Amino acid sequence: MDWAAAPAVETVGLRKVFGSKVAVDSLTLTVERGEVFGFLGPNGAGKTTAIKMLMGLVQPTAGQARILGRPVTDLSMRRHIGFLPEHFRFHDWLQATEFLDWHGELYGMSPAERRKRIPEVLAAVGLADVPHQRLHTFSKGMLQRIGLAQALLNHPAVVFLDEPTSALDPLGRRDVRDLIKQVKAEGVTVFLNSHLLSEIEMVCDRVAIIDHGRVVSQGRLNDLLASQLEVDLRVEGLSAEGLAALQALSASLSVTGDRLQAAVRQEEDIPRLVEAVVSSGAHLYELTPRRRSLEDLFVRVIEEAER
Repeated sequence: MDWAAAPAVETVGLRKVFGSKVAVDSLTLTVERGEVFGFLGPNGAGKTTAIKMLMGLVQPTAGQARILGRPVTDLSMRRHIGFLPEHFRFHDWLQATEFLDWHGELYGMSPAERRKRIPEVLAAVGLADVPHQRLHTFSKGMLQRIGLAQALLNHPAVVFLDEPTSALDPLGRRDVRDLIKQVKAEGVTVFLNSHLLSEIEMVCDRVAIIDHGRVVSQGRLNDLLASQLEVDLRVEGLSAEGLAALQALSASLSVTGDRLQAAVRQEEDIPRLVEAVVSSGAHLYELTPRRRSLEDLFVRVIEEAER
């Protein structure tokens, strides 16, 4: 196999059963090189279990998983990945530089490489001024930052971030977004799990939404959200024929007094809505197109899956 051309992450029929509970069921994903991939789902959907299988921390019940074209059991591949778990426990008696130096040694980095790289990642995560501070004195947000530093220390080809902004304030979350965009520009693949859907929406190229261990929706984020275009209208004097024309142009239509909300399939349908209102003899006073957010999409997809 041409390892350089292989997808960054690939799973086929990945499954994990704990006793009578199916945590992950037939998970099939392909994450391409150099993209930011959002991995979403409600609590208990199987996201963390799936990531642990990719990291080799949990043995799959069935299915296959590869990273950079190699089986997840291939130890040589692990030098090329970075990982920040959701629930991390660091050696808090170590100084920041000692902690990173130890992780660099585990990655197989030479002393010269570690001396050069450690100040770079400390600066990248905003900890350049505390290189000799011990981790037990760090705030939760600082620990999250040092965790990001160790995940990026070895110049990974793929980095897995499980809730990387959960302990950060809005400024810290912005810093992490900027950092993700930076490493993407360097060709790094980012596999991102987060409950902060607004963060996902700002940085991800593609997403997969899972529920009860199964993928219920996946695709390019722009394409998924493009199908969520809605138009708010204020119309007076709309006849039954005009209302029928609007319904024919809409994926869904709700009416409350003189206020209408139409979901349309494409932007080209918006001027057709205007034409239908005007040709019916009604008066159009307001028209406001808006795209649904990723949160709207997420809620709809999960509710449909539950039904």
